[in-house]
Amino acid sequence: MGSLRPQSLPLRAGVRLVVAAVVVLAVLSTFLDTASRGAVNPFNFFGFFTIQSNLMAAAVLLAAAVLQVRGATAPEWLLPVRAAVTTYMFVVGVVYNLLLSGLPGGVELAWANWVMHVGFPVYAVLDWIVTTDRRALSYRVLRLVLVYPLVWVTVVLVRGATDGWVPYPFLDPASGYASVVLYVVVIAAAVLAFGAVVILVSRRVRPVAQLVGEARRGAD
Repeated sequence: MGSLRPQSLPLRAGVRLVVAAVVVLAVLSTFLDTASRGAVNPFNFFGFFTIQSNLMAAAVLLAAAVLQVRGATAPEWLLPVRAAVTTYMFVVGVVYNLLLSGLPGGVELAWANWVMHVGFPVYAVLDWIVTTDRRALSYRVLRLVLVYPLVWVTVVLVRGATDGWVPYPFLDPASGYASVVLYVVVIAAAVLAFGAVVILVSRRVRPVAQLVGEARRGAD
């Protein structure tokens, strides 16, 4: 890959690398902080939608940054996957800040909590809106967007019915399957709605960086 001299590292790739590193640090710090207060079951810790979504989105941004640094063409699947993880971070940010912020429990480290629930969701959406390495996507991508949340919910329900662990009380089978099914439908609808917005942006909104570049060229 060659040496990554500061003057040769593209700005977009550099920002993505830094953001991905901060997210991983936030997750790792949260794990260590939790472990300092008692034994941690990694299957439980990494079972939360927020943790998984942050790590997936960071991995996708890291992959995009490395491809840019290497001057390689991104594979066709990367952009739909970026749309999916952007949707998940969009969901995390909106749901947490509207419904869960200030409630007891959750991430104890204030800075890590901010990174995972506020800072990174905002960045992920801005990265999608601003950067030029995207194209118009078909709404058929929504089928891909739904795959992970449905798999996640299925695993949670199986675990709730077997070992009793659930990441969120509203998905606890003990509360009644009618209630759980309702929440699953709401989750699926929310993911589809946010995913549709992400895809709409790819189809209707020109990247901000492209508009800025054109404005600068026009001013010269």
